[in-house]
Amino acid sequence: TSVDWLWFPYIPFGKLTIIQGNPGEGKTYFAMRLAAACTNRKPLPGMETLEPFNIIYQTAEDGLGDTVKPRLMEADADLERVLVIDDRDTPLTLADERIARAIRENNARLVIIDPVQAFLGTDVDMNRANEVRPIFRSLGD
Repeated sequence: TSVDWLWFPYIPFGKLTIIQGNPGEGKTYFAMRLAAACTNRKPLPGMETLEPFNIIYQTAEDGLGDTVKPRLMEADADLERVLVIDDRDTPLTLADERIARAIRENNARLVIIDPVQAFLGTDVDMNRANEVRPIFRSLGD
């Protein structure tokens, strides 16, 4: 089966990709630069230019208005294409149907979850593969 690539050979479309690193190494900064590249036709080094598309950016660590938006603006992202699922009233988890619905309704081609462990849910132990694997599998679908 052929694979479509967001950024060959690093990030395939239709697959889960985890950006791993120690605190302060720039994972969120990279994620925002990637979000910008997907929305503004200005690719990252070695990345093919793609037609801009919608993305979903969920964060549990940074404020949207005082941190995320200014950083996305600095990266020259098209903010009209960066979507956020409102989880103020009901916390969002990776098993939440709102993610799949937002992807479908907005034709999003990239979902960034930052950090992933914040969206596992309170009843999931991130150190138990048998609890985490089904959540990631359903996300991939």
